[in-house]
Amino acid sequence: MNPKIPAPLSDLAAQLGKLPGMGPKSAMRIVMTLLAWPEERTRQLGQSISELRDRLHICSRCGGLATSEVCAVCADPERTQETLCLVADWDSMMTLDSGGFYRGQYLILGGLLNPLEHRDSSSLHIGRLERRLQEGVVKELIFALGATVEADNTAVYLSDLMRAKYPAIGVSRLAQGIPLGGEVKHMDAETLRQSLKYRQRFSG
Repeated sequence: MNPKIPAPLSDLAAQLGKLPGMGPKSAMRIVMTLLAWPEERTRQLGQSISELRDRLHICSRCGGLATSEVCAVCADPERTQETLCLVADWDSMMTLDSGGFYRGQYLILGGLLNPLEHRDSSSLHIGRLERRLQEGVVKELIFALGATVEADNTAVYLSDLMRAKYPAIGVSRLAQGIPLGGEVKHMDAETLRQSLKYRQRFSG
């Protein structure tokens, strides 16, 4: 940063500049916008950021974000317990659920297998998945991981692992309405609805 810029400005801009898609100029514009806000509004934003981690919990069932031990989706008694949709991240879960066409359960894997980024099976929440399957309620696993190479590799790995341990549980994947290289969280609701409706048995 320019040494003529006061340290409080440059320090905050440097922190904001570490956010995805945020460059130095954009970060400085945000800092200047915050300075133009009324003091109370700026302090409220700072407090919300400060309390973010204190007020949020990881749902013990799906691994999503919640304000209690179990999130609203998992706690909903109207949802079926027999289908478990596996997604890579919370964004994908929210995108799928916002359409209202899937009324089963979710489980967030916490990412995808990616050797180039040193993400192996230990980075996935397989233990949480197995605990859900050991309850003996789930009858179908639905892979909603996208149409990338990483998604395919993850699906094959998990399918082989789960079929060996839980052969009675069916395994399916979203129909290939999702374009090659597409991620679930970036798809529109109708594409996801059709992909889920016409999901296919996963052969691995």
